[in-house]
Amino acid sequence: MNVLFIGDIVGNVGRSALKETLPALRSKYNPHIIIVNGENAAAGRGITKAIAKEFFDWGVHGITMGNHTWDNKDIFGWIDDEPRIVRPANFSAAAPGKGMAYIQGGGKSMAIINLQGRAFLPPNDCPFQKADELIEEAAERTKTILVDFHAEATSEKIAMGWYLDGRASVVLGTHTHVQTNDDTVLPGGTAYITDVGMTGSKEGVLGMEKEAVLHRFLTGLPSRFVVDEGKWHLHGLVIQIDEATGKAQKATKIRLTEEDWLLM
Repeated sequence: MNVLFIGDIVGNVGRSALKETLPALRSKYNPHIIIVNGENAAAGRGITKAIAKEFFDWGVHGITMGNHTWDNKDIFGWIDDEPRIVRPANFSAAAPGKGMAYIQGGGKSMAIINLQGRAFLPPNDCPFQKADELIEEAAERTKTILVDFHAEATSEKIAMGWYLDGRASVVLGTHTHVQTNDDTVLPGGTAYITDVGMTGSKEGVLGMEKEAVLHRFLTGLPSRFVVDEGKWHLHGLVIQIDEATGKAQKATKIRLTEEDWLLM
C-alpha cells in the first residue's frame, strides 16, 4: 500500500497549496491513504471544523495535530465526534479527542498515532511509554501503523524512530517546519524522517511574516505573528508498505514549490 503524508499545513497559503497539488500527487504516487498535519491550518493556529471538512472533501483520510491543537477554540465543539483526527495521545487524559485512530482509504486501512515530544515543549506524559501502549493495542487490529511524532528536538525524534523500529510501519517528525534530508527505512522495516517539513509560504519564517519574527529576535519584545502570504512550498513523504508484514519498503520525501510543481 502507498501512504502520502503532507507536512504541517500553515494558513490559507498552505491550504491552497494542498488543494492545488493533491490531484497531481494522487496521479503520480497513487496513494491509498493521505494524511496531513493540520495543527497550523487555521491562520497558523489550530484547525476549525470547516477546514477539516475541506481537507476530507479534497481526499484526505486522516489529520494529525500537535502543540497548537487547542489554539482555535472551535475544536472543542467537534473533535470528539470526528473519528479521522488525532491529537497528541500523551496529552492529559482529561483532554478531549483521542491520540489514535483507524482510517481507511483506497480499500486499505491503517492506524495513525499522534505523540508530542517533551524536550523544549510543555510537559506531557512520556511519549515513549504511550507509544508502547498504543502500538500494542493497534497491533491487535492492523499491521500498518503510522506515528506522527510532533517534537522540537531532533535527538528525541531520532530516538523515537529507533525505539519503534520494527514495531511501526512509519515514524515521522513534524513541528519544526524544516524538511530534513534523512528519509530512510530503518533496519527493522520502519520508514523514518526526522521532520517532514511544512506546506505554506516559503517567503516567511516557518510560514509566518518575517518582519514580526525579526522584530522579536532583534529586540526581545513581543510580536504578533501573522501567516505570510508569499509563494508556497509543499513538503511531504510517500511511503510504500508491505501490508502482509507492516514493514515499509521505501520512503521518499516530496519537495515542491509554487513555481515548479507542474514539472513534477
